[in-house]
Amino acid sequence: MATVRISELGEFVGQQVTVRGWVVTTRSSGKIAFLVLRDGTGLVQGVLARKEVDDALWERFAGLTQETALAVTGTVRADARAPGGFELTLTDLAVTGPSTDFPITPKEHGTSYLFEHRHLWLRSRRQVAIARVRHEVVQAIRDFFYARDFVLVDTPILTGSIGEEAGNLFSTDYFDLGKAYLGQTGQLYGEAAAAALGRIYCFGPTFRAEKSKTRRHLTEFWMVEPEVAFNDSDDNMRLQEDFVSYVVGRAVERRGAELRELERDTSPLERVQAPFPRISYTDAVAKLNTLGSDITWGRDLGGDDETLLAREYDRPVFVFNYPREVKAFYMKENPDDPRTVLGNDCLAPEGYGEIIGGSQREDDYDRLLARIVAQGLDPQAYGWYLDLRRYGTFVHSGFGLGLERTVAWICGLSHIREAIAFPRQIHRLFP
Repeated sequence: MATVRISELGEFVGQQVTVRGWVVTTRSSGKIAFLVLRDGTGLVQGVLARKEVDDALWERFAGLTQETALAVTGTVRADARAPGGFELTLTDLAVTGPSTDFPITPKEHGTSYLFEHRHLWLRSRRQVAIARVRHEVVQAIRDFFYARDFVLVDTPILTGSIGEEAGNLFSTDYFDLGKAYLGQTGQLYGEAAAAALGRIYCFGPTFRAEKSKTRRHLTEFWMVEPEVAFNDSDDNMRLQEDFVSYVVGRAVERRGAELRELERDTSPLERVQAPFPRISYTDAVAKLNTLGSDITWGRDLGGDDETLLAREYDRPVFVFNYPREVKAFYMKENPDDPRTVLGNDCLAPEGYGEIIGGSQREDDYDRLLARIVAQGLDPQAYGWYLDLRRYGTFVHSGFGLGLERTVAWICGLSHIREAIAFPRQIHRLFP
């Protein structure tokens, strides 16, 4: 007799199998009893007829509680009305792990309570659906780059060189070498790898110590960062729109059941197709002023500005050529307007804001050095990075996409914290 997963039951109709999992619900009329079992791949209903089973089995069923781990044996029957489309006519069940007073019951619980019990809340249907969409997005990211001959490069988490604002760093003592920092980005290392391999990407956890409590921010999050030799800013935006279109389309195509579980209206996602509209920062400021924003030229776009602007489009929109003073030191000076840099943000619709930040990198040694000094950074710490401009400098571009923001947008989540299994925020380090 086969031991199978719930997702495999369609291959065993009419046969007797064993399924292992956890109890979701039970109910009984006295003559017939039902239990719903989950195993991580799906749900299945098991049915017990009182007159067809012995007293011991009936009593074992009566003692089942929410999240009891058990193994059930029964005959597989197709039933379109049942959860998952199949049902088990049970002949045996064995408890392998009892569960007493499971703390997350079907009643309403507050958000704080649920996150304190995050390790158990992950078992709920909603959280399982989010996790499967995230898994699909991650696999789509890897498949997209693999198909285009990008090489995965693993960049360090502990670093002596920073890529973003110094005030947003976690630091630690690093043996006898002074301070090390948790990486905010793998980009600087990615640029070095691009000079060796042409097309690369890194994909891993990144850390920001900013004391933000917004629904769009986490302290620890995952970011994918491609870097491409000989791509300019226009090439970079074309890659971004192809990438986002592919990832969103893949999630809609393959995770329809999960998106339905989340009650996600997928029609806005189905419109996510290249090309995306583009608007310069200067024109964006003017448009925002007509829409009621008080933003002035030279300020970075805030979350409200991003939402207001993105409402004007039916798909993600690029804002490009930002003021130099609000962007990182490594961005290429715009030759047509030295006040600005050849950088862009990609803003998701429906109020989800920036999902990508990208730029053409400054490939001129003297300009890059001047920017490092102007931002109060130690040129000696960036000696290796400056070497990339001394030995065969080259036009190159890249970007970073935040995984959790993207998953939150695809799933239609109201807060980014549900887009990762164990979110880290300024007020949460456990579980």
